[in-house]
Amino acid sequence: MMKEFLHTLRVQRWDDHRYYHHSRINQSLHFVSAVSFLVAYVMLFINPPLSALIGWLVSMVTRQSGHFFFEPLGYDTINQTTNEHKEAIKVGYNLQRKMVLIGIWAVAPLMLLVDPTLFGIFEAATDKSAVIDQIGLIWLFIGIGGLIFRTVHLFFIRDVRTGLVWMTKILTDPFHDLTLYYNAPLHLLRGELIDPMQHKHGI
Repeated sequence: MMKEFLHTLRVQRWDDHRYYHHSRINQSLHFVSAVSFLVAYVMLFINPPLSALIGWLVSMVTRQSGHFFFEPLGYDTINQTTNEHKEAIKVGYNLQRKMVLIGIWAVAPLMLLVDPTLFGIFEAATDKSAVIDQIGLIWLFIGIGGLIFRTVHLFFIRDVRTGLVWMTKILTDPFHDLTLYYNAPLHLLRGELIDPMQHKHGI
């Protein structure tokens, strides 16, 4: 079972790279995102609200801006498929699902304006620092909730292994992206905007 699990993990990682990371700018932003996510992982054990602020404001902004603004969305000649097909078969969050998640992330802090205690979860903040900590905690739970929600969703629409593999992939992506995209900024400096994907035939 472990061999099958690891094989599925390699396939998910390979599909993610070859379908969604053609742009060297996107790859470079993923490198920045990976570094900041690792900082956020460390801070999770020291200062959870700060960890969430780093994760969402630095890691997620750089990561998702690469997908939304720099990744080619037309016909994928390397993989001989349309963007619509890739979006339909994506295991994790496609662009539409990401927009929903980002919308929830952006709107969630406004709940503190409706109820400063967030329906009894917090004590009413007395200064800006406490408000920022509360926003960080809200974003932390949104991140955890988004991960668990899609994992369980995959249990039903795919199978349990696919869901667990995807969760493992997401949690370990920062480590993997460091090794995969560390040289992307160098390619950018050489004027290469698109990865030729010469390695596209192997996992």
